[in-house]
Amino acid sequence: MNRNPLKPAALAAALATTLALGACKQEAARAADAGAGKAAPAKAAYALDEAKLPPVIRFQASDLDANGNACKDFGAYVNGKWLAANEIPGDRSSWGAFDMLAERSLAVRHQLAEQAAARQGASGIDKIVGDFYATGMDQAKIDAQGIAPLQPRLDAIAAIADQAALADYLRASAAKGENVLFDFGPEADFKNSSMNIAYATQGGLGLPDRGYYFDADKKDKLEAYRRHVAKVLELSGTAAADAAKQADAVVAFETRLARASKSSEELSRDVSLYYNPVSPADADRLTPNFPWTKFFESQGIATPATFSLAMPAFHQEVSAMLAAVPLDDWKSYLRFHTVDDASPFLADAFAQENYEFYGKAMRGQKEQKARWKRVLGAIEENAGEAFGQMYVDVAFPADSKARMEQLVQNLRTALKARIEKLDWMSDETKAKAIAKWESFTPKIGYPDKWRDWSGLSTSRDSYIGNVLAANEFNYKWQLGKIGKPVDKTEWTMSPQTVNAYYNPLQNEIVFPAAILQPPFFDPKADDALNYGGIGAVIGHEMTHGYDDQGSRFGPTGNFENWWTDADAKGFMARTDKLVQQFSGYEALPGLKVNGKLTLGENIADLGGLATAYDAMKMAAGDTPDPMIDGLSRDQRFFINWETVWRDKMAPDYLKVIVNTNPHAPGEFRAIGAPSNLPAFAAAFQCKAGDAMVRADDKRVVIW
Repeated sequence: MNRNPLKPAALAAALATTLALGACKQEAARAADAGAGKAAPAKAAYALDEAKLPPVIRFQASDLDANGNACKDFGAYVNGKWLAANEIPGDRSSWGAFDMLAERSLAVRHQLAEQAAARQGASGIDKIVGDFYATGMDQAKIDAQGIAPLQPRLDAIAAIADQAALADYLRASAAKGENVLFDFGPEADFKNSSMNIAYATQGGLGLPDRGYYFDADKKDKLEAYRRHVAKVLELSGTAAADAAKQADAVVAFETRLARASKSSEELSRDVSLYYNPVSPADADRLTPNFPWTKFFESQGIATPATFSLAMPAFHQEVSAMLAAVPLDDWKSYLRFHTVDDASPFLADAFAQENYEFYGKAMRGQKEQKARWKRVLGAIEENAGEAFGQMYVDVAFPADSKARMEQLVQNLRTALKARIEKLDWMSDETKAKAIAKWESFTPKIGYPDKWRDWSGLSTSRDSYIGNVLAANEFNYKWQLGKIGKPVDKTEWTMSPQTVNAYYNPLQNEIVFPAAILQPPFFDPKADDALNYGGIGAVIGHEMTHGYDDQGSRFGPTGNFENWWTDADAKGFMARTDKLVQQFSGYEALPGLKVNGKLTLGENIADLGGLATAYDAMKMAAGDTPDPMIDGLSRDQRFFINWETVWRDKMAPDYLKVIVNTNPHAPGEFRAIGAPSNLPAFAAAFQCKAGDAMVRADDKRVVIW
């Protein structure tokens, strides 16, 4: 299990470059497999009461500050009134367009889950969703069970007698999908993207980045974590004095792991770190205390010829720690993470402590989410695509998919034209870039084939029991892909996710149903708003194929170099200017945006917005400007881009984002890209020297 919302992303999420901040939390268990959807509900089996849903968010001219100046402070002009009128809800760490749509998605799922839970004799996904919701909402039963559902696992940890038994325990817990030390699972081979191989990557940390263990400005968070570890151990039955000592040991243990770990910036900006193909025999020599041949056997997988032992120094350190770290310290570490990961699904005292640290201390969240929201989150994490079958049946109009397909085609045409017109790229590299463009695969709304959930057994007996069962079921399903061809129909986001992503290994752009609504996509809106919203999102995901990491993959998804040396140098010179731009933005006093960490997303924003603008102009042709609400077509395009990124963040959460997330805060994304586009300056009649106008030598043009 990985129930800590701050832990580093798994491989699939790290490779899939996304639109919004929260997307890294998506798990591969939400993808579709080759099954034909045997567990799908009957059509129109669920009803949706629109009156109980939050209102649809649409741009209104009244949102604008009539006294504002778009050229000097575009954010204040478009979003200033909204920001002043809206506060972050107590159960959230941020509030903006994405969050508001997420609340709407939650409200839809709330109705569906209640209906599923009320069904008698349900089967298939109806039963899975209903069982999860019914047991998750039974607070009295959860409290009465206490920690008892975890006791067999804690007893197994306590019984570890020596190093050999410790290694056996690590393998056995991993086989149940409860590996706390490292991430392990399938992904396409970087050099042969049509086949899945096994990847073992770093993990094991309770804090979101290695810097939290060493940086002086994060010392308060480390101490808060130490107190949290002690509290969780105490709740698990350890005496308070012993829990405090064990917490010191756990923090020291993780600090040692952190020294051998790569940072968020390193992982985001060098995708090659994930690919280190070795034979199991060679891996055994690197980690003699944790032989991989034995690990594969314990997971029920045929030992492969090669697998990717990513970040090998991390795994070497784990091997060394198996011999050097006292057994009692290992037990404290394992006991803590076993209980901590399960805490959201245990008695209220555990869930409350989980919120106090991860929600309140780390993210500035003022109050715990309502139980029904937390339960829906558990269903999303453990059976998201099953839930998605219900969601799209009631919440995704068929005509939305058709409209999106046309928008995607228009953006494709505009992107090709932009590539062909680049003055800094040679014809040789352009030809390769166009070849990649030709192989883009768009996915819209929901999978063409639904995953088969047959074999997942849930009940009304225990909430944590259902979570553990789904966790193991999904892990084994994932392992079944290793050594087999990649199923290109799979998704790594559920349809009800308000986000989008690009997968470089499949060269695909994916747009879940939940983002295909206002302010991103509105069938009732004029083209300018839609191109400034979902059009820019489409362009963003396409441009990820050509960002600093996506550009290292070819048309078939293989990791390969298709650049001439001169073009690669020219590309780097341009991206370096974008790094400098974003590194100049100050998120909080003394805390600047990390231009290197956020480079890929900033490239995608810049290229995506420019491409969407071109597509809008091509679609408009010679038609007269409609001048809606006294605003020109171009003005409405850029205004909706800014509207999409309206956002308020709690300071503590903002610090986590700036330190660890490859996405810059929304306020800077909203102004960064348009400040580089002459079309923006022309739309609002800006002049040289205005804040939203870059001087020619500072302006960035990449794609």
